[in-house]
Amino acid sequence: MAQKFLDQGEYAKALSVYQNLVKESPGNSNYFMGLVNSHQQLENFDEAEVLLQERLKVTNNNPSILIELGHNFELQNKPEFAKKLYTEALNALNEKSNYAYSIARNFEKYSLLDYAEQAYVLGMQLNPEMNFELPLARIYGEQGKLDEMFAAYLELITKQPDMSISLMREFDRYILEDASNLANIALRKQLLQKLQKTQDLTYSELLAWLFIQQKDFDKAFLQEKAIFKRNNQDLQRIIQLTVIAKSEDDIETAKEIVSFIIAETTSPTILIQANQLLLDMKLSTVKESDFKELKKDYEKVLLEFGTGLETMAIQIDFANFLAFRVGEIGEAKQLLDTLSKSQLNNFQQAAIKMTLADILVLDQKFNQALIYYSQIQSLVKNNEIAQNARFKVAKTSYFKGDFNWALTQLNVLKASTTQLIANDALELSLLIKENSLEDSTQTALKLYAKADLLAFQNKTEEAIEVLNDILQNHKGEKIEDEALLKQAELFKMSENWKQAENNYLKILEFYGKDILADNATFLLAELYKDQLKNPEQAKQYYEQIIFNFPDSIYYVDARKKFRALRGDELE
Repeated sequence: MAQKFLDQGEYAKALSVYQNLVKESPGNSNYFMGLVNSHQQLENFDEAEVLLQERLKVTNNNPSILIELGHNFELQNKPEFAKKLYTEALNALNEKSNYAYSIARNFEKYSLLDYAEQAYVLGMQLNPEMNFELPLARIYGEQGKLDEMFAAYLELITKQPDMSISLMREFDRYILEDASNLANIALRKQLLQKLQKTQDLTYSELLAWLFIQQKDFDKAFLQEKAIFKRNNQDLQRIIQLTVIAKSEDDIETAKEIVSFIIAETTSPTILIQANQLLLDMKLSTVKESDFKELKKDYEKVLLEFGTGLETMAIQIDFANFLAFRVGEIGEAKQLLDTLSKSQLNNFQQAAIKMTLADILVLDQKFNQALIYYSQIQSLVKNNEIAQNARFKVAKTSYFKGDFNWALTQLNVLKASTTQLIANDALELSLLIKENSLEDSTQTALKLYAKADLLAFQNKTEEAIEVLNDILQNHKGEKIEDEALLKQAELFKMSENWKQAENNYLKILEFYGKDILADNATFLLAELYKDQLKNPEQAKQYYEQIIFNFPDSIYYVDARKKFRALRGDELE
């Protein structure tokens, strides 16, 4: 009750209750400090001083009470008296070093960080068994003493190596992606100094971690190679670095790392996975002129490791490459047909049938594709793969102009437990419904579905032309903003950044309050940040998502990216 009165600003009531509590339990320090605090809030500083002086006598000159007395003078704007008492409290440590922690905490309570720092340092000097590196490091952080902060953290890790992982959370409060950030520079300097004195792997691991935060994956790789050579040739950390580098689109470094893994490992499983990852990365950056060379790479790997189930994932990737990129649909089908004759479980059958069905859609053999998608739903009932197959049934029906059957499938999928499938189903359902109301012949919708199919077939320029037809001949219709957004996506695939920008700006100009406005705003921000290298413009559009579209699925990403561009410390 007394604390509640204090919190609510009813200090006289708090004082009355605390006085009774102290009478009942004079030794209770919480009651006593509550009483002192109540007097101070009422500006009864003399009464508070009398109480503190009496307590000082009965506690054998407890240094913490000296700090409370000093604070009482601070409240009266008498800093010279306060400073004298604070110094006296610190000097008391020479005889009572075990008070170091409580004295430092009392100084921290009143934000007297310089005094708290002195208390921790003096305490450790007087008693080397005391370990105050963690609270001391946090004080250095609050003071902005970055070198001292990281030095204290690293000293703590020297004494307790197991703390390195948990302390990374502390580092995260200061470390940014920007390598020129002062905290990044300070940590790097401290780690390099440690590595000059000791070859402890912990500091190499922390330096690799710092480079990863900065997205300097090539530098992180150099550290990881050194760790690998001294750490029983364990590849797990390097494999993990590959995944991170790939996910951050540093494909060249990821390729270099995978090549290193292939050269170093003798494990057949790791070799197959590494080769698959390397081929996948080559595929993500390959140009048409290099298709022949990449095809040879796939064939070489399959010759080395065979065409059994161990390389099933590589064979499926190869079939997709042959069909969708090279245009060799017959060879892709033959590869999958041969693979399907192996002893397969239901999930393996489903994976092969899914790839084969996708290729049949590519070849515009829709009815055969629908049969395979339906078989998948029977093979792996109630699984996410089955829901994905159902969505592809809807998409295939949409491609062939059977919009009613597509809607029937989509209505089921809108309740899907997989959020991504549910969202895709909802978007396609809305597209069909909204563009069937105004135009009973569904002329524009059929053109849009045709453009969608051409995009699926990697016929980008043809898809752009069909969308141009919609934009020229169906102006003002519901489908116009959809066509602009789809065309912008295709312009980006063609690296036509300015045309993509124009399309996004048109959506915001003419359809700024419609359902695709947040999509266009976020994608425009991404375009400015990544391709057009205009961070100020990007920041402006991320900010629009934050203030104008708080319910958008892009809100969290936009907020994070806006803060990163502004240079905030991200939690």
